[in-house]
Amino acid sequence: LFSISYSRKTTSVFFGAWLTLWPFLFEKINKTKVVFSGDIVPSRERILLIANHRTEVDWMYLWDLALRKGCIGYIKYILKSSLMRLPIFGWAFHILEFIPVERKWEADESNMRRMLSTFKDPQDPLWLAIFPEGTDFT
Repeated sequence: LFSISYSRKTTSVFFGAWLTLWPFLFEKINKTKVVFSGDIVPSRERILLIANHRTEVDWMYLWDLALRKGCIGYIKYILKSSLMRLPIFGWAFHILEFIPVERKWEADESNMRRMLSTFKDPQDPLWLAIFPEGTDFT
């Protein structure tokens, strides 16, 4: 019924509104001070985030950064395919266009090419996040 661009914008508004809650709770309620350092991430630009997966809340730091850069609803994750089968969350991951991987290039190449090819329009904001370690350090 809708164009892909319109659908993505609508989804990102709802996704972004929900994600905005977590940095607020993390910083204001929990009184956590978050300091970003390193390379400057341009606002509203398409980027590839490659991050270590050292804790269970690594993704929350990415949400915090995206919130400050005006891209909170545009984060897409490359994640292990088993997470796509979780009740409720798996359904949301499909709607949010997260990219599932089996961690075997032979199995993942065609799916990744197909899914990434849908993000060709440079006008669509995109933050693509991957944790190469695949799972948290614990």
